[in-house]
Amino acid sequence: MLYTEILNDNKDFLALYKKGRYVASKYSVIYVRPNGKPFNRLGITAGKKVGNAVCRNRAKRIIRLAYRNFEINMPVGMDIVIVARAAICNIKSDEYCEYIEKYGLNDINKMFRSFDLKNKRI
Repeated sequence: MLYTEILNDNKDFLALYKKGRYVASKYSVIYVRPNGKPFNRLGITAGKKVGNAVCRNRAKRIIRLAYRNFEINMPVGMDIVIVARAAICNIKSDEYCEYIEKYGLNDINKMFRSFDLKNKRI
């Protein structure tokens, strides 16, 4: 991924869940928060409710593919966590890519712009 690093630390995930903004759909929940760095950080989670290990890994692959396809259109300098939901296992990767293109990018841009970046109150 061009402008993206992997989000690994649990404290970063918890900070995003607590202080970040989110948008939910039937396929996933997307959390966004500015990080003040010249690159994005991406975290992908899929809990046991999504299904067995095969379903969870497929869900993460689908999410990673959709992010990679539209990474160039996303604003730089934010942390993103995408939480998979069970419905993502029953769709093709093209469907999720279309969802991200139609709705996900707009939602991410709106949430990112809604933060008060001038006062750095993140």
